[in-house]
Amino acid sequence: MDTQQNTALTRALAEVPGPLPTRGVIHITIPHTDRFTVVGNHLAQHPDLSCTAVGLAVRIQSLPQGTEISIKALAARCREGEKRIAAALHELEAHGYLQRFLHRLPGKKVATRTVFCNQPAELLRPRRQMPAPVPIPVSVPIPVPAQPQPQPQTRAHPQARAQAQAQPSAQPPAHAPKSDPEPAPDPNPAPEPEQAPAPPLPPASLPVPPPPPPPPFVPLVPPPTAPKPPRPPLPQPSELTAELDRAATALLSDLRRHAPQFTLSEDDIRQLAPAVATWLERDAHPDTIRRTLTDDLPQPLRHPVKLLKHRLTALLPPPLPGARDLVVPARPRIVVTPFQTCDDCDRAFRSPTPGHCRDCREIREYRGEDVRVAA
Repeated sequence: MDTQQNTALTRALAEVPGPLPTRGVIHITIPHTDRFTVVGNHLAQHPDLSCTAVGLAVRIQSLPQGTEISIKALAARCREGEKRIAAALHELEAHGYLQRFLHRLPGKKVATRTVFCNQPAELLRPRRQMPAPVPIPVSVPIPVPAQPQPQPQTRAHPQARAQAQAQPSAQPPAHAPKSDPEPAPDPNPAPEPEQAPAPPLPPASLPVPPPPPPPPFVPLVPPPTAPKPPRPPLPQPSELTAELDRAATALLSDLRRHAPQFTLSEDDIRQLAPAVATWLERDAHPDTIRRTLTDDLPQPLRHPVKLLKHRLTALLPPPLPGARDLVVPARPRIVVTPFQTCDDCDRAFRSPTPGHCRDCREIREYRGEDVRVAA
């Protein structure tokens, strides 16, 4: 069979600008749009740093602000062991990428702060002095006097114009053009619009206010020295009998057969036995308790006792309901009075026992006869 070709790779190679090299690596560069970190070649191609140190520096540079980067925290994120990570951190510290310093806290406490710089060479150069802010000239509008608007001219009547031409008048000079007759004044002149007062000129020596300072940085992740909330106490049974204590101790001692990480000491078993007894008191099966405590373990498991305390407290089932709690409450019974037939008039009426209806009882009482009263 022929070797299957990758169409996407072939298309990507065809889009590489320029001729492809005959040997060595060929770069297919796809621009990132999100979730990327800029790494300088001074770090990626550092001649004195090992590949582990370079990779660890890239990992630290991609982490958000406030993330813990201790040896144990990095060992939990990476596949390298603590010794290899510690050696890589010493390399980064020797070349200036990583710095540690002591920070004094209130209450005579000292904490170690870790700082990572992506360009340590820039820290050795003198900082440029920022230029003083130049005052920005403020443009002030200059008021322009309003020009008089031309008044509308009225046309004279043709007859009046002919009479004016017929009357003798002073002859103007030959070179002067004839002027139109002056318009009649408007009896109701329109009021001129009032001019808005000009804004006051600002003083020339007024300094430009500096921009407000940026808001203080508030880390989203609390620092390691922040007080932690207290842990909830272990559950306790209502009555720790000898049978419950023996069953809980046996279950905890048997955990190492199913998960070797849970090889507990006697003090740990004695401390966790009341919590397991609470589960047994609430009718939890031992196999269910064992499966809850040993399934889906984190890798690597560093604190097995703390994990058992958390699962025994957070996953505690509620007590089983009693027999009376499971009984559905009965609906209220509605008693329906049956129909009866009157012995005299055969009329139907409601009564628990047969007899006479109301009208027949009144008639019999009026006649003095015996009346069968329905209950």
